[in-house]
Amino acid sequence: MNTPKELRYSEEHEWVKVEGDKVRIGITDFAQSELGDIVFVELPEVGDEIKADEPFGSVESVKTVSELYAPISGTVVEINEDLDDSPEFVNESPYEKAWMIVIEPSNAGDVDSLMTAEQYEEMTNED
Repeated sequence: MNTPKELRYSEEHEWVKVEGDKVRIGITDFAQSELGDIVFVELPEVGDEIKADEPFGSVESVKTVSELYAPISGTVVEINEDLDDSPEFVNESPYEKAWMIVIEPSNAGDVDSLMTAEQYEEMTNED
């Protein structure tokens, strides 16, 4: 499993990458492998407010539909429109091509409460 060390992780299998005063969010390699082939991704609109631990969209695979949970709160400033035409990016490239949204966090310090790569790997190894 690929777990980049520079990212932070939520218990709901989202990753977070701090980019200056913004935060990029997607789902982890572990999550996409559990879901199977992704066929559709539903994302919020630019300008939407997302709240930590609440759904902000969903991913649909051939097996199931799963909610995407916001790892932190903030305002959506960008969405990955490539996923409309190429949802398979989630399986092929969960950390590069398949980022989902970029937000301006309500509180940048919230990122510090998320798991490190080591903590996330420990959690997924217990599953």
